[in-house]
Amino acid sequence: MEITEVRIVLKDSPDKKLRAYATVTFDNVFVVRNIKVIEGSTGLFIAMPSRKVKHPCPKCSFKNELRSKYCNQCAAVLPVEASPQRMEEPAGNQSEHKDIAHPITQQFRECLQKKVLEAYDLEKNRLKA
Repeated sequence: MEITEVRIVLKDSPDKKLRAYATVTFDNVFVVRNIKVIEGSTGLFIAMPSRKVKHPCPKCSFKNELRSKYCNQCAAVLPVEASPQRMEEPAGNQSEHKDIAHPITQQFRECLQKKVLEAYDLEKNRLKA
């Protein structure tokens, strides 16, 4: 599989950690959008596109965001134990987001991150010039 295109949209917010969004095309036939370029404590890294985890209200079945106390549809109190849990995670360490797409191997993650960060640097330098 080959990364055939990387497009970068820079975000101008000096106080925020989000630096840009990337759109990556694979083999000119498959696109992954909304890969985030984030400034961490040890430098830049990428975060894959994700969505917020939701769980249904036991009263009306409306899907509410994880850790909500009340249903956004019927205002019923949501039970704490109704939150979905992963088998490998202890209670209380639940993630509020779940990746939509992500690399399976560390080798591919490193390759993807390298290509996205190179494109980010090029776009940043292009705007400075």
